[in-house]
Amino acid sequence: MALDATAVGKPLGPYVKEYGWKDVVLYALGVGAGFSELEYCYEKNLKVIPTFAVAAVFDVFFDAAAASGANLAGILHGEQELVFHRPIPVSGTLTTEARITGYYDKGAETGALITAESRTRLSGAPLFTSVFTLFSRLDGGFGGPAAPKQHPVFPDRSPDGVIDDRPDPNQPLLYRLSGDLFALHADPEFARDSGFERPIMHGLCTLGYACRALLKHLTPGEPERVRRIACRFARPLYPGTPIRTLVWKTGPGTVLWETVPADGGEAVITSGIFEYAA
Repeated sequence: MALDATAVGKPLGPYVKEYGWKDVVLYALGVGAGFSELEYCYEKNLKVIPTFAVAAVFDVFFDAAAASGANLAGILHGEQELVFHRPIPVSGTLTTEARITGYYDKGAETGALITAESRTRLSGAPLFTSVFTLFSRLDGGFGGPAAPKQHPVFPDRSPDGVIDDRPDPNQPLLYRLSGDLFALHADPEFARDSGFERPIMHGLCTLGYACRALLKHLTPGEPERVRRIACRFARPLYPGTPIRTLVWKTGPGTVLWETVPADGGEAVITSGIFEYAA
């Protein structure tokens, strides 16, 4: 099945989602928070981990993939950017509108990129914007334009911060309850058919771990200071693998970051950018 060129630019949605404190807490638990970060896990004085925004718009990812005509067996999350226009409250009703913005060809042996954007409002006012790329491993070679390369250059020095964590071997089964029910992260047979030994971590779950690390290191207890987070999902991660988030400060309220396996190996998340009110 070829990518559907007519889907580019067409509106997706609107999506209306009502959520409450239990959704916020379930997301926090799904990305590894616990008693050491009770502000994200207990309804008393509850705050929202900013990457909860992706849990609020999961339907957009699925609908963008389906509307594109991509082979879903080859779909992975490629890149993600979230821009926060104001802090996310612990409950409310969100309205989201989205569209596919383009396709890029990486060749028949590599795949294709599908780019999309969504804008979410609360009570009519902008809340956050999500810009994301889906990597469609089985849909390359259609003759489209090459993907633009806009990745940040990291400082040639040791990181200013190193934060370790370890997702539970069962983490995807908990994370998926926030809405990302893609079988690749739960069904061993589907995972093998997709070329993996077993179910892998959701890239967005690993992003949630990274966001927690960044909050802990840069804005402890103050997620409302976060303005933007962006990254590229470089490699799959198997549940239970220890991870390490590395942070380089590049200016007031701006850092670059990446997440690597703690026991060595190449980065699983690269090109990370994090901006916050300093």
